[in-house]
Amino acid sequence: MALVTMNEILPAARKEKRAIGAFNVGNYETTLAVMKAAEAEKSPVIIQVYNRLFESEKASDIAGMLIRVAQRCNQPVALHLDHGATLESVAIALHAGYTSVMYDGSRLPFAENAANTRLAADLAHAAGCTAEGEIGHVAQGDETSLTSVEEAVEFAKLTNVDALAVSIGTAHGYYKAEPKLDIERCRAIADALPDMPLVLHGGSGTPLEAVRESIHNGIAKINIATEYMDTYLKSSRAELEKLNGKFVPVDKFFDPVVDACAAHAARLIRFFAGK
Repeated sequence: MALVTMNEILPAARKEKRAIGAFNVGNYETTLAVMKAAEAEKSPVIIQVYNRLFESEKASDIAGMLIRVAQRCNQPVALHLDHGATLESVAIALHAGYTSVMYDGSRLPFAENAANTRLAADLAHAAGCTAEGEIGHVAQGDETSLTSVEEAVEFAKLTNVDALAVSIGTAHGYYKAEPKLDIERCRAIADALPDMPLVLHGGSGTPLEAVRESIHNGIAKINIATEYMDTYLKSSRAELEKLNGKFVPVDKFFDPVVDACAAHAARLIRFFAGK
């Protein structure tokens, strides 16, 4: 099945009160596992690459592989730039064949964030792709700034984004203490933007029942990075320990790692779909 944009999978998800899993990948194995999970669950999926890889040649170098894997998947797959830090990263992603981009100006003043995000959205739409923006700030080692309803509405109007990441109490990375999601805030934003798919960043480690509540209140895309990468690392370590210094071809070594990552992704995809 051909690559799709987020507009082909997120609006329906929001309407049906389910969410699409968006998994950060960095190599062939993590990508293949997401594809296997999507096929097993018969569900659309988003494969995304973090902005750091766009600061070198990595994101462009793996683009061909990502597109090839996505195109042979029998489920719809969007290929997304995650947390694009600059308009240059957005342009690189679109040129490389990614079908969706995020510009993250959430640390900037409102007006600057909105202006830059609008430019990113215009670039994406001109290329036939989709754009995500963020208003409020989802923390990673710093303070979270929750999204207000008023700013969300104004931001969506000014930027013309296709999906909006909102801050309702999650954080990136693993939590030191269990987060408390502001579901009422999520519901209010969703009610004010009835046609806008909302995005939950910081999905790793968030209590699943809280995630389910957020899905029932407008969240249509859920980002999973830390826990998915952690599954890959821990599975790789376990396979190395099994070898105990013996040799195995690299492709065979990674087969069980791919299976472990695919099983992890499939469980989340199933949950996000309300199954």
